[in-house]
Amino acid sequence: MADRYLYLTRHGEATPDESGLTDAGRRQAALLGERLRGVPLAAVHHGPLARAAETARLAGERLDGVPVRSCEAAGDYVPYQPSREELPAEIADSMLGFLEQFPAEERERDAELAAEAVARFTGPVPGDEPRHELVVTHNFLVGWLVRGALDAPAWRWMGLNHANAALTVIRYAPGRPPSLLLFNDTGHLPADLRWTGLPPHLHV
Repeated sequence: MADRYLYLTRHGEATPDESGLTDAGRRQAALLGERLRGVPLAAVHHGPLARAAETARLAGERLDGVPVRSCEAAGDYVPYQPSREELPAEIADSMLGFLEQFPAEERERDAELAAEAVARFTGPVPGDEPRHELVVTHNFLVGWLVRGALDAPAWRWMGLNHANAALTVIRYAPGRPPSLLLFNDTGHLPADLRWTGLPPHLHV
């Protein structure tokens, strides 16, 4: 078995109707691609929604010969629905109220997609060669995979916020716990393109 390096990013800034990227979002995607140009990526995976697909395409244009592939498991969905008993009492009402905006009939399929994402994108890889892959996705899935890497409670994907086109990197090595190498890093973005996608009180 060999190391896997999983590069995660949230799509670039989206238009109000989420049909694609803003001008700022397109710049973010291009700069993300420039940052990753020297990484030996085997593939770029992206969710099926337009904002993720466009981000992946624009970043991929800066990555010579790296295939760009759509994957439903990299999409936008609620990866885990906690029960009230799992949540700290002081935040249970607000967390459950937040989740109520998402259709209950989708939650079973969402759980299947989350399990598929874990199976497809995490853990060491067969063989002797390390694998590097980029997944262009959405805030919830980044939080879910980071939570898993840290072995945090299942509900703790909530509250892990990710800026548009920021970079998170997780290393999965044989015989070792996962390592969170980077989280929500925006070093490749100029100041005016950082922290989009997050409310002002979370800007740093």
